[in-house]
This record gives sequence, C-alpha cells and structure tokens, in this order.
Amino acid sequence: MLFPTLAFAVFFLFVYLVSWSLDRENGRRKLFLLLASWFFYAQWDWRFVGLLIASAVLNWGVAALIVRSDRAGRRKLWVGLGVAANLIILGFFKYYGFFVEQAVDLLAQFGWERDLPLLQVVLPVGISFFTFQGVSYVVDVYRGKTAPAESLLDVMLLMSFFPHLVAGPIVRASDLLPQFARVPRLTREMATHGLLLIVWGLFKKTVIASELATRLVDPVFFDPSAYGAIDIAAAVYAYAVQIYCDFSAYSDMAIGIAALLGYSFPRNFDQPYRAASMQAFWRRWHISLSSWLRDYLYVPLGGGRKGLWSSCLNVMITMLLGGLWHGAAWTFVAWGALHGGAQVVERLGRAVVQDRKVIPTWLGVLITFHVVCLGWILFRAETFDLAMQMLVGLGRFEAFSLVTPFVLVLIVGGLAMHWLPPRAVEGLAERLKTAPSPTLGVLIGVAILLVEAMRPEGVAPFIYFQF
Repeated sequence: MLFPTLAFAVFFLFVYLVSWSLDRENGRRKLFLLLASWFFYAQWDWRFVGLLIASAVLNWGVAALIVRSDRAGRRKLWVGLGVAANLIILGFFKYYGFFVEQAVDLLAQFGWERDLPLLQVVLPVGISFFTFQGVSYVVDVYRGKTAPAESLLDVMLLMSFFPHLVAGPIVRASDLLPQFARVPRLTREMATHGLLLIVWGLFKKTVIASELATRLVDPVFFDPSAYGAIDIAAAVYAYAVQIYCDFSAYSDMAIGIAALLGYSFPRNFDQPYRAASMQAFWRRWHISLSSWLRDYLYVPLGGGRKGLWSSCLNVMITMLLGGLWHGAAWTFVAWGALHGGAQVVERLGRAVVQDRKVIPTWLGVLITFHVVCLGWILFRAETFDLAMQMLVGLGRFEAFSLVTPFVLVLIVGGLAMHWLPPRAVEGLAERLKTAPSPTLGVLIGVAILLVEAMRPEGVAPFIYFQF
C-alpha cells in the first residue's frame, strides 16, 4: 500500500475518523493505531507482522531489564545483548545471502569449492528502519536519555506506527513516547501544515521523481553503453533530483500524515544540495539516519576525542557501515567509502589551513554536489561494471536521444527547490491557517487534481523501501 494511491487514501480517511473519535480514550486510540499499522504493514506480507511484534517485545523487555538492574556491569550486559539481538535480526534478513556468497567466492579462491546452504530469505520492508528504532530505544534508556515506555503498547506503536514504518524518518523514543503519553491535539496550524506537506510530497514523488525515472534515469542506467555523454550526464543529474524528490517526498508525507493524527515528526531533509562540504551534506540529507549514525556509531567509536587521525578513522568506519546499511552489495560499500574518504580529505584540509576559508561558498557547493553525483552512480548502478560503463560513457560524445526540454525543466526545477526560502511550506501554512475551511479545502483539492493531471500512469515504489 503506497502513500500516493487511492487505497491508502481510503485507509487513512478511516484511520483519521476513528482515531479522532477516540480522542479522549488515549489507550484505545493507541491500540487502534497499532492495529491499523499492522494492517498497513500486512499489505506487503502479513507474515512479517510477527517480526514487528517480536522486535518490539525484545526491545521492551531489554529496556525493562536495564532499568531494573542495579549494577553497572549488568546494565551494560543487557544493552549489549539487546543491540546484538537487533543486529542479528537485521543481519540475517538483509545480509545472510550476501555473506554466504562472499564466503563461497573466498573459498573458491583457495581451491575449496563448497556448496554452502543458501536459503531464500525475503527482505521485510523497512526492517532497517524499525531495527534502528529499537536500537536507539534501548541505548537511550541505558544512557538515561529517555525514560522507559509506560507500557509494551507504547513500544509496539513506537516501532510500528505506519507513517514512518517502512522508510523513516527514524523517530527516536525521546521524541515520540512523550507524545504517546498524552492525549493528542490537532491545531489548525498542524492540519494546514500536514495537508500542504502531503500535497508537496505527492508532487515531488508522482510528477518529478516518476517522470525523471521513466523518461531518462531507468533507460540510461539499464544500458549505459547505448547512450552518449549528454544522455549519461543528464541521467546522473536526473537521478540526483529523483532520489531527493522521491525520498524527501516520503518524509514530507510521513510528517504530514502524522501531523493530521496529532503527532510531530522531526524534519528529515534540509536543502541538501546547498551544502558546501560533505560534512554539511550529511547534516542536511536523511537527517534522522545521519544523526543516528553519529550518536550510536561515530561517537561510541570515539568520535573526535582522540585527535584528528582517530576522527578520520571513525568517520571512515561510520560511512562504510552506513553504505552497507543501504544494501548488501559492494557498490553500496564503495559509495560509503567515497563519502567517508571525501569527509576525511575535508578534515585534513581544514587542519592544514587551520579552518580558514580558502574557497568561496559557491565553489564548495559545486564541488560537493558533483562528489555526491559521483556517489549516486555507484548507488544507482546494479553492478560495478554498469557504474564503469556510466563513467566511460561520459567521454563518448554522440547524438543524444533522451534529453528533452521537459526533462531539463524537471532537472533544473528539482535543483531550484534547494534555493526556495527555508521552511517555505511552513511559511505558507502560517499564512493559510486563518483561511476559512471551505477555502482551504478547495485549494488543497485543486492542488491534488493538478498533481493527478500531471503525473504519469502508475506509481513506482519509493526508492528507500528496499532498505
């Protein structure tokens, strides 16, 4: 069940009406939202609803054991076991086949041909997101940064809440559990902001991202050898716009849907292609993941406490594992290595010039954007061979066939979004919150009809569903 579909609209309308009818019954409201979230998840594969439940019980139980333990050593043991259990679940479903294949190849290098058992493991949608949600909950309880949930119901809803279940944002327990503890309220400002975010997300996903994917990105990345430099370069820029519009659209709609139900999610994107460095890019791109990697991986590794070289090593490890988190393939590891290596170069460069500004901001933005685009080739290409064909093709000048004025408008328009006033949607919501309800309803309805008229046939799954 995808957000930009009629089926989801009917589902959400039912959830919205029933949940607000239970406004004064917060316990029943949360139970209803949990059941609705399980139904939503079951539309992909009902068998994995049990995995959601088991994961929530695991993290609720570990957090309870941490709180009840009066010895530091035992608390440390419980949090270690809890984190390990979460990672084992994630590792089995996501990386089992990858590591078995690597082991077979390694044995073959030594002349030991072995047929290791290879199970056909189905990857549960969103497992990376709800697993990281569970890890952050038990670690934050251990660190004393968040109080344990009042009930198992709250932990289950924290990990299963359908707006962020399958593609984030990764909403931390310290942000969401206090909201579950009180009866939600829907203000006019929240409703207006939520509706605008949903419409804005629909436009980015179904018009810009979908059109660029079908008209340019998918054909070129499928067979780069059939195209010349102009088509390939345009496809790389188009994919940069596509993945931003696709993923930020999901986050926008998730935030908007949660707002209409009375809950607040943190912002997940902040005009990332305006970043003047790779470090700044990761403060703006997929903020909930980058902050998770910082707080639960980079900092525990030592962060920058032991000096420059230790900081560089920890950044590299963090980005390599962040690349592997995105997918069980060496192309994702290489993508993480590129981002980690670029940040190491930046750190060393700042140390040499002692943090003085050497290049103008506009040049920093231009360089950063093209390093990110180079990474997107590795991220999107299914194999290293296809990625190499993309790079080689950039030097093959011949007639272009896929670049049209419409495609160029979508690419330029998608990039131009990054130079809109910051929090433009919030500003528009502030202006419209006093508008009469019929007027606001007509405006939203007309906007949805325009998006429906502009979008291509069908709706492709969101890119980050596979992670």
